Amino acid sequence: QVQLVESGGGLVQPGGSLRLSCAASGSIFSNSAMNWYRQVPGKQRDLVATITRDGYTSYTDSVKGRFTISRDNAKNTLYLQMNNLKPEDTAVYYCRLVYGAAYWGQGTQVTVSS
Repeated sequence: QVQLVESGGGLVQPGGSLRLSCAASGSIFSNSAMNWYRQVPGKQRDLVATITRDGYTSYTDSVKGRFTISRDNAKNTLYLQMNNLKPEDTAVYYCRLVYGAAYWGQGTQVTVSS
């Protein structure tokens, strides 16, 4: 059974930075593609960033140049460094692990407001 626990969310002013973490249990982390998604109330959950098990990354257009996804396989941890945050980045952020099935964390709230 895979468990994912996100942390690092909070309230930040526009232009600020946050670093989200996603700690994974189990032994499949290093062999799995990982994603960050985000969701605002009443809307669908949207893909933000992806990192393959080989370290290739991709981003949705709205966060390119501002967000960086990374992983530390030795620590079974996924990261999302978010810089130059904007109010429209406000959402609950979720990590997802894909290895056959898809596994989700519980989410962490990010609020960008002055």
